[in-house]
Amino acid sequence: MCKTRGLVASRAAYGPGNVLSQPTRARLFARLASASRPVGTDELAEELGLHPSGVRVHLDRLRAAGLIERERVLQPRGRPRDIWSVATDAHPSGEPPDAYVHLAGWLARSIAARPLRLREVERAGRELGRELLPTPPRGSREEAMGQTLTALGFAPQRERPRAGQVAFRLGNCPYRQAVRANQPVVCELHRGLTRGLLDQLHPSARLTGFAPRDPDEAGCLIEVAGLSEDEPENI
Repeated sequence: MCKTRGLVASRAAYGPGNVLSQPTRARLFARLASASRPVGTDELAEELGLHPSGVRVHLDRLRAAGLIERERVLQPRGRPRDIWSVATDAHPSGEPPDAYVHLAGWLARSIAARPLRLREVERAGRELGRELLPTPPRGSREEAMGQTLTALGFAPQRERPRAGQVAFRLGNCPYRQAVRANQPVVCELHRGLTRGLLDQLHPSARLTGFAPRDPDEAGCLIEVAGLSEDEPENI
């Protein structure tokens, strides 16, 4: 009985609401939520003016509460580097936030899926996509694209369909409710975002495939050519 009560109390102590009541953790979560890419421990510590060891303790508490995710990146020398991003299913208040979800669905429904409007949506998405990357991007271009898709909540898995190409199969659709309201519009916006991201990554990179799937099952496929560092640029 006592062990059970202790377990319940422990879980409550790590609940999202309790964890975010601490100011430093709230600032860390807000910083990661506003980022378009995973952020390293040292970078977060420098921005907050704190020691990395103390920041790491707070980050571990946020991760234990299910609010953020950690990825370990191998380094040429020394220990792997931790980078952090908001978890795709994070519920900061303990309940799924729904106001923005409803708003996204309403906006999607308000745009007619006509050819001219879809071109406008794709163009707007491309402009937004150019703002997603830090300058210069960290790591290789493929890694930067994968990290950005991760930060946006797509849970990508990298694949190699053929020589000279890389594909990202998306394990999660963060826009699923908006997609249900108007899939052509939301997917066209996502296509534009992807092209804008590629514009920033490399002038020669091309979106060669973009295959939407059922948002509840995920598995959308993005195929890209010309992104690898060892490929010659097209002249």
